Amino acid sequence: MIVDGVERNLSSDSNRAICKLAKGFSSFGNFSASRLVLFFATLAWFPVAGCAVGPDFKKPAAPDVSEYTDRPLKSTVSTANVAGGNAQNFANGADLSSDWWTLFHSRALDDLIEESLKNNHDLKAARAALTVAQENTLAGKGAFYPKLTAGFSASRNQNPEGSLAPVPATNASLYNLYTPQLSISYMPDVFGLTRRTVESLAAQEQGVRYQMAAAYTTLTTNVAVAVIQLAATQAQIDATRQLIDINTDMVRILRYQFSKGSVGRLDVVAQETQMAQTAATLPPLLKQLAQQRHLLAVLVGRYPNQAPTEAFALSSLQLPQDLPVSLPSVLVAQRPDVLQAESNMHSASANIGIAIANRLPNITLNANAGSTALAIGDVFGPGNGFWNIGAAFAATIFDGNTLLHQERGARAGYIQAAEQDRGTVLTAFQNVADTLTALEQDAESVKTAAAAASAAKEALTLSQRQVKDGYATYLTLLSAEQANQQAQINLIQTQATRYADTVALFQALGGGWWHRTELTGDKDAH
Repeated sequence: MIVDGVERNLSSDSNRAICKLAKGFSSFGNFSASRLVLFFATLAWFPVAGCAVGPDFKKPAAPDVSEYTDRPLKSTVSTANVAGGNAQNFANGADLSSDWWTLFHSRALDDLIEESLKNNHDLKAARAALTVAQENTLAGKGAFYPKLTAGFSASRNQNPEGSLAPVPATNASLYNLYTPQLSISYMPDVFGLTRRTVESLAAQEQGVRYQMAAAYTTLTTNVAVAVIQLAATQAQIDATRQLIDINTDMVRILRYQFSKGSVGRLDVVAQETQMAQTAATLPPLLKQLAQQRHLLAVLVGRYPNQAPTEAFALSSLQLPQDLPVSLPSVLVAQRPDVLQAESNMHSASANIGIAIANRLPNITLNANAGSTALAIGDVFGPGNGFWNIGAAFAATIFDGNTLLHQERGARAGYIQAAEQDRGTVLTAFQNVADTLTALEQDAESVKTAAAAASAAKEALTLSQRQVKDGYATYLTLLSAEQANQQAQINLIQTQATRYADTVALFQALGGGWWHRTELTGDKDAH
């Protein structure tokens, strides 16, 4: 049948079973407490009317897109004899492994990431949050079953004597009363309120699971980027200190020449300014190095004063050459943020059914069975038992349109979740497209920076020969050394950017979490 534009699928077999069971218990004269329990326990397995109002959730279709960028990207340029200068090939349709960081071939990096997966508190909190969501879902499923409670009361009673007759058959006005009682209540899920509620809870549980997957992906990529930045910062510090030494020598020479009248004061001041500017770049680098160490310590679950002491160099990290690039249709099934948005959308869909069911009548079945006796030893004796069975029907007639507006709010909430899901998908595609383009341009930047570094090194070699042969001054040599060191710093920065953007691609593609059983919850991770 159709109710509120929503199809209800009725289970005729279940309904016939319930009717047959109810007919068997229609003779209340023989209705014992044990049969009462059996009736409600069986009723829990057969809904009175197997329908669930509200829309049935349908997973959004994958976008009809075949490429991330406006033109297919196959590979990047290569730069020989430079760390991180090899070409990178984009393998479209290839799957991403769960331990993608091993592609950098750094045992120290592998150990730090494994340590972070064991000790990071954000990841542990995400796992605990998933347990909370799982227990909430299981708690919601309890509404499918009857509620059975047992109680026992004992009281000492004094009734008035005289005109009022005593309650007990013994005519005693002072007596004890012992009452053990068993109560059963059950709310049949006639319109699917419980089913939609559990559906919403299960969708929220999945959303929390994807949050945990996102925490895993973020953690592993943050550790890898921290190691890359640590190595790059240390290399820049070493080059900057050499630059400061070179500038110090240049200032010393110019001051000597000024004292002899060979150069003017302007030349000395200009070089002193250059030295001060170079020296000013060192403290920020030292601060950045310390912060990266502190960050790395926290990521692996340590205190900042217990930061890893491993020395990292960009040359010790091998740039991955073959990069898996998931197909656009697969990306939406792997990105944790996209999957979480779909779960939110699913929960919002179920909330519509909850809001509709709340506007429909509720039926509650209840029963009580027990005994009452004046002596504890007579509680289970003959003639002291009692029982009752009943049903209650309740429907909201007027509530100031509260439930109506709640339903409208639930429908608007679904539209909101659907639009957020579409926006999340677009952002995911943007992330991948931006990273692919960045890697292509990073390769060009490394090539250009390497060429500049090579030219600066050649200029330094020529200056050294000229100074040795007497054709150039020592000041010329220092200038060439300064240019060479600056070119090396620029090369280090471009190399670090390329390594970091490679990590960013792994993150943009989802991080490979679907291969880890502790994240998927499946015994066989796909």
